[in-house]
Amino acid sequence: MKARRVVTGHSGGKAVCVSDGPSPKGKIYTSVPGQASTLLWATPPVPTLPNQNEAVSAKTGYVPGPGETRFMFVTFPPDSVMMSPSFDPAAVGAEFMEHMPELASKFEMDNPGMHTTDTVDYGIVLEGEVWLELDDGKQIHLQQHDVVVQNGTRHAWRNKSEKPVKMAFVLIGANRKE
Repeated sequence: MKARRVVTGHSGGKAVCVSDGPSPKGKIYTSVPGQASTLLWATPPVPTLPNQNEAVSAKTGYVPGPGETRFMFVTFPPDSVMMSPSFDPAAVGAEFMEHMPELASKFEMDNPGMHTTDTVDYGIVLEGEVWLELDDGKQIHLQQHDVVVQNGTRHAWRNKSEKPVKMAFVLIGANRKE
């Protein structure tokens, strides 16, 4: 997914543009046509200002640790893509493990798409529509500009439409208290 990222900072006591261009960690998946993700920014548990250093590298994980944050865009293709005869689950798994192993490892093999992370997530539907599926099987229909606050619960994203859905996510790493 192409996303222009503008990062501001300070120089000589003045606000300046530190960088303007694509994120160094973006991926258009070949094994899932229409799937894309771009990790735009990451912070440590206690960010400092001015913070104008490169916060995302090829090694930055998609799942933040406690107190860390991640900001990303994700495009989900229609579910029909996964129903295609040419769909190769092994290739998909390998590609996801290569690009985002810490997130891919959270997905359940017996329940495709279902996963849980120790994060509080703010999800915003930018384009399209998507269904949020929860543990009890309930599916909540979300449309453009709807916001979901995901509190570390088991869930999956289902795109029942025929068009890709584009979402923005802010993930905040949390400690799990049972």
